[in-house]
Amino acid sequence: MAIRVLALATLTAAFALPLAAQTDLSRIEPVRDADFHDEGRPAPEKVRLGNLLFFDKILSGNRNISCATCHHPSLGTGDGLALSIGEGGVGLGHERRATHAAPILERVPRNAQPLYFLGATEYTTFFHDGRVAAGNRFWPSGFSSPARDDLPAGLDTALAAQAMFPVTSAVEMAGAPTENDVAEAAARGDLAGKGGVWELLAGRLRAVPEYVALFAAAFQEVKTAEDITFVQAANAIAAFEAAAFRSDGSPFDAFLESRDPAVLDPAARRGMALFYGEAGCSACHAGKFQTDHRFHAIGVPQIGPGKGDGWNTSYWQATGLAGRLEDHGRFRVTKRAEDRFRFRTPGLRNVALTGPWGHDGAYASLEAMVRHHLDPVAALDAYDAVEAGLPPIDAYAELSATGSVRRLSPVDPARANDFALRDGWVQQNRELRAAIGAANELPPIRLDDAAVDDLTAFLEALTDPASRDQSALVPHSVPSGLPVAD
Repeated sequence: MAIRVLALATLTAAFALPLAAQTDLSRIEPVRDADFHDEGRPAPEKVRLGNLLFFDKILSGNRNISCATCHHPSLGTGDGLALSIGEGGVGLGHERRATHAAPILERVPRNAQPLYFLGATEYTTFFHDGRVAAGNRFWPSGFSSPARDDLPAGLDTALAAQAMFPVTSAVEMAGAPTENDVAEAAARGDLAGKGGVWELLAGRLRAVPEYVALFAAAFQEVKTAEDITFVQAANAIAAFEAAAFRSDGSPFDAFLESRDPAVLDPAARRGMALFYGEAGCSACHAGKFQTDHRFHAIGVPQIGPGKGDGWNTSYWQATGLAGRLEDHGRFRVTKRAEDRFRFRTPGLRNVALTGPWGHDGAYASLEAMVRHHLDPVAALDAYDAVEAGLPPIDAYAELSATGSVRRLSPVDPARANDFALRDGWVQQNRELRAAIGAANELPPIRLDDAAVDDLTAFLEALTDPASRDQSALVPHSVPSGLPVAD
């Protein structure tokens, strides 16, 4: 196999690794129960409760979306979309749409992250920008998070802490202000108060007798309905995710157990040698789950509405619609200039199932994502947002106010194109695109097509066949009585 790898010394220096520090595969141990919280065996009562909560739309402001809508077990624990159509959408996966009967505020700005292996103890930082993290000794919860010291104590793991937040987002699960009391609380920033998001949702659960019995079975401290808290719900959801999405039956796992390369097909063996050797992938995608849990800028194109970062007003000037459309990644958390456009290194287990790829789902094929790493700046400049295959939004909604009275109303169809321009605005703006490219940390590498094919084959060998379809996890019904399937 002919292969050329250029600038390898520059590549390893970028991550403070000596040139000779190619990964010694013998040091990567097989996955074991000890790698997980609860020794890989969370209490079955918590798992059962978490399973039902994960699929129950009662946890959304308008009772119309569940965790599973964007993290479905039949869709690689995602939804198959580059950017989810969250609260207000109709349908599941590629069929999900925003309609004139159910307009949305905007797409979810980042790709729905996969859930595989998140019950492992080494996962202590969550979200693409790491805004939820374990180890904060100054706040009662023990976690850093957007809620700061309002995040309640009692959360079992960082995965449970993460589960506290999708319900607070207007575009994910809460809904828009004026639509429901949860959305109103979220809009005023009231998460932990008596009328806050988490207490309102706990109140809904207390009103369902079956949930009261399930919480009592899962938590010793629950004697009556009034003892139920949203912290317990988050702990149960995390227990379910940890149990359901541990996925260690891949060919790569078979290799780690046997140390026999013959358990991998020839292309995957060659790809593994590249991944842990000359291609340098393991500099960031390290360990048994292929992540260093750090943050890197690799020039992934930005699509979608962004997170409101930056100072560029070109979109407002062109359309008259207020809004800054950049996503500065880790910088949003640390406020350090060097963290601008850095995003968390994803784990790669089951990566072939979890597309689209990139923090915003910019790449619709795994091969395209691999090729991006070879020359990120060139790939960024050549990228066309059409590649992401974003489903069109038929109807947007917007908030307006007269005095203290707020209204949520459909966007005039004549202005709909101005809203749609957000999907590709940053990528098409030379100045904004150049800023992403300037932050890139990866120097170019040259691999021929055969080498790219081999790397992709190794990534596919990280797939546990049992994860291809986990539809058996979908309950026939949930205690709220709300429909499970969209």
